Amino acid sequence: MSNLHHQPPASPFVPFSPIQPGIPTSTPPLSSQKTPQLGTSNLRFASSRKSIYDRHLNRTQRSELSKASFSFLFSEMIQYAQKQVSGIQDLEKKLNQQGYSIGQRLLELLLHREGRSAKREVRVLGILQFVAQTLYRHLFGKPADGLEKSRENEDEYMLIDHDPAVNSYISVPREMSQLNCAAFVAGIIEAVLDGSLFPSRVTAHSVPTDQFPMKTVFLIKFDESVLEREAILQQ
Repeated sequence: MSNLHHQPPASPFVPFSPIQPGIPTSTPPLSSQKTPQLGTSNLRFASSRKSIYDRHLNRTQRSELSKASFSFLFSEMIQYAQKQVSGIQDLEKKLNQQGYSIGQRLLELLLHREGRSAKREVRVLGILQFVAQTLYRHLFGKPADGLEKSRENEDEYMLIDHDPAVNSYISVPREMSQLNCAAFVAGIIEAVLDGSLFPSRVTAHSVPTDQFPMKTVFLIKFDESVLEREAILQQ
């Protein structure tokens, strides 16, 4: 009987052999391998490598924002401000501050777009017309519904809006019925007046009527220095 010699099965793996110096290999070194490139577009730059700051300021002069987008953004601003305050007055003050920061930049943009035709207003009536017409039309696509002077105080004027856009889709709870979210617009107006060298204090007040249940009056109270300058210019 012959002895059978069992040979081990062939291994599927190639035995490792150390690289000898001077002998080229088919595997390129790690330094020469190219890493995958990411896309050219990201959150800051578009595919054209231009950001929003590269656009011309007059290109979007007639563009409009949908009410749905604005209402969603504004409601998030209110919820964010509400988490940082403890009362209605503090919430209105917070909205006023948010609007003030926007008004400062908006005044510079409006004057830039007017170009050489822009002029500096030095009279109270002139700056109020600028707010009621130019500013309001830029924000809401229409002028303010009214502009009145207080009969009791010489330093007070009233800007009237029958249906403020910022209050259109805001549901105010019953326990916060005194809240007027148009304090945000009041902050914008105050910043424009301060930037035009007409220091003032602007507050929003709800004055509902049967015909206009969302009617809001922006009370503009000028500083004493404004009245003194106005008296000199009238001479």
